[in-house]
Amino acid sequence: MDTHDTSGTLEEALQRLHASGPERLGRLTNHAPMVVEALTAHGRPEAVHRWLDLYRHKLEDFPAPLAPVTAADWREALGDPRRAADWIAHFTRALTEQPWRDVLAVWWPRLLPGLYGGSTHPVIRVGHAVRALEAGENEPRLAELAHGLGYWAARHRPVSGITSLQAAPDAARSLDAVPPIDDPRGGFTDRLTAVRRLPLWAGDVTDPDTARARLTELVRAATHRYATHGHGEATMLVHAATAPNAVLRTLASVPRELWPPSLHVAWTASAAVTAMYAPAEPLAAVPAPDRPAEEVLERALAHGDEHVIKLTDTALDVGDERALAAALRAVELSEPLVPN
Repeated sequence: MDTHDTSGTLEEALQRLHASGPERLGRLTNHAPMVVEALTAHGRPEAVHRWLDLYRHKLEDFPAPLAPVTAADWREALGDPRRAADWIAHFTRALTEQPWRDVLAVWWPRLLPGLYGGSTHPVIRVGHAVRALEAGENEPRLAELAHGLGYWAARHRPVSGITSLQAAPDAARSLDAVPPIDDPRGGFTDRLTAVRRLPLWAGDVTDPDTARARLTELVRAATHRYATHGHGEATMLVHAATAPNAVLRTLASVPRELWPPSLHVAWTASAAVTAMYAPAEPLAAVPAPDRPAEEVLERALAHGDEHVIKLTDTALDVGDERALAAALRAVELSEPLVPN
C-alpha cells in the first residue's frame, strides 16, 4: 500500500514544520512530521495540510540554541533536552558534509542505547525520516533526519539494572510473560524507572538476518496485542509496536552488524512499555475488521489522533486482519483530534 509521493506535499509540510520544535510544554512530542510522512507514504498527500491545520495548536516555536555540539564534547551534551537546537544544528551540518547513511552508521550505535528517552518518540521520528529518504533523497527529507537524530540525542536515555527473566520461544508469548510494574503511577519516565524485570527474548541472536526476522515477528506480535490490551493505556501502548517498527524500518539503511543489537534494544523498549501500561485483564478477542486496509486508513484519518494514525501506519506494514483490528481498536479507544 506504500506509495512514493511525488507531489512535493511532504517537502512542503516538512519545511512548514521545521520552524517548530520537537516538543511542546517541555515534555510532549511534536508528532506532526511523523504523521505527514505516514500519510504521504500511504498515498494520501491531499490530506496532509488539512490535518496540519487541525494539529497546529500543538506546535511550539523552535527552541533557542545554547552552544555548538562538537567532536570534543558531544558525550556531555547527550541526553540534555536543553540542547535540542544544538543537536539538530550538529546533524544538519553533518548531513551536508557526508552521505546520510554514513552519518546514520556512526550515530545509530551511539544513540541506540538511549532509545527509551522521549517515550521512544525520537527513534520513531527517525524511522519515518529514513523511510522517506529511502523513497527519494532531497533537502527537506535530509533536514527531517537531522531533526529526528537531534531530538534523539537531546532526549537520549539508557536503561539499566533490569533482571532477565525466562522468555517464551516466540515474541507474542514473551510479551504475555512480561510482569507489570509494581507501582503503575506517574508518566513515562517514572514508570520506566520502575521497570525491574523483563523476559530476555531473542537475547542470544547474533546473526543479522535472524535479527531482522525476529524484529519483524516482534512488530507483528506487539501490533496484534494492542487489539486485546490497548485499553490499558490507549496512547502509550501504541509505542510497544511503533518503536520496534521504527527500528525495523531503519535496518536496511545501517550496517548489518548493527541489526542484532538493534533487535535487543527494540525488544527491551517494547517489553518495557508493555510492563508500564499493562491492563488488569485483556479482552478475550477482537473481531476481524469487515473493511479493507484502505477503509481502515480512512477511519484513522477521519479520527485524526496522531497516535491512531501512526499505529494504523504500522498495522498497514504488518498487513493482516489482526493488525487492522488493532488499528480500529485504537480508533475506538482514543480521543479524536479536534480544532482548538
